[in-house]
Amino acid sequence: MKIVLAGGGSGGHFYPLIAVAEALEDISKEKKLIEPELFYIGPEPFDPAALLEHEIEYRPSPAGKLRRYPSLLNVFDLFKTALGVARSIFQLFSLYPDVIFSTGGYAAFPTLYAARLLALPVVIYDADAKPGRVSLWSARFARWIALAHPDAATQFPEAYLEKIARTGHPIRKEIEAPAKEGGHEFLTLDAAVPTVFVMGGSSGASAMNEVVLDALPALVERYNVVHQTGSANLEEVSGISGVILKNSRFGDRYRSFGLLNTLALRMTAGISSLVVSRAGSGTIFEIASWGIPSILIPIPTEISHDQTENAFSYARAGAAAVLEQKNLTPHLLAAEIDRIMGDESLRASMAAAAKAFARPQAAQKIASIIVETALEHASS
Repeated sequence: MKIVLAGGGSGGHFYPLIAVAEALEDISKEKKLIEPELFYIGPEPFDPAALLEHEIEYRPSPAGKLRRYPSLLNVFDLFKTALGVARSIFQLFSLYPDVIFSTGGYAAFPTLYAARLLALPVVIYDADAKPGRVSLWSARFARWIALAHPDAATQFPEAYLEKIARTGHPIRKEIEAPAKEGGHEFLTLDAAVPTVFVMGGSSGASAMNEVVLDALPALVERYNVVHQTGSANLEEVSGISGVILKNSRFGDRYRSFGLLNTLALRMTAGISSLVVSRAGSGTIFEIASWGIPSILIPIPTEISHDQTENAFSYARAGAAAVLEQKNLTPHLLAAEIDRIMGDESLRASMAAAAKAFARPQAAQKIASIIVETALEHASS
């Protein structure tokens, strides 16, 4: 059984592929099937080590972005996408896989287009409350459409409803369960005060970082702060925070990381009382699976509409507060953190709503759909 994975470009599109790959491994053992051969076709993978760990073979294929604003780069990227389609046709023809699984995004488009031309079966997954353009387009020929958000199904034509599965978001097993012990020691933080975890997304968020740094002197007086800055921003943030906290007796309550590895993420989630985060759908479902209250700061709609839709969908469930970036100030952020942290019953209700929003076993559900589709294709 050969299965091609497509997607990537960001952690939100890439890591669900890894979660589903893990579930495919489990299903093949459980059902005593021949272990599937897994391939990733697309641009440079977000986390090459994760592909190696799960023995997923990488087949390079370029993909160009289609930006929502006027840019000459859109013209150049059209040629990159055309080259990617040609390369993907060659890759898929040589492999002749039983199914292609896509998490959407620009990185998946060339492979999906090639799959359509070659009439290969496709299963797609979309994580957002408002599905992306690639997912909406590929839904026309997909065998199955897996969705994370309960609001997303209304965005598809009614004729597609019979092939929609509301699965939830596939989360890697290793981060689904936070480590409940040892986090303070691992991070060398003060166990006597609560911890606020700031997540800027897989690539970080400069606007969030600036506000967090400005609010830092007030925050560390009351909380530990673990700050995922984004790898590109770590050096700058570390330098600025060092200056800001130089004369503070609470400076040892702050820790900054570019991108937390799996162990550090589990340890941090295990001791956190509140998460301040961007509103990528994958991040939201990770927070929900941890059952931690959150404050979401979506990317502005002129850059990406997805995160605003995701944030307010999650907030309607009662699990989060939303602060829009255009209104964000250090004082407002600190005040909102204090409001939630100062109300134990509110935190309890938000935590319960988060757990209710999370849909466990999503990766297993999607993997079952993929295996069923692959076996049907192999026997036809």
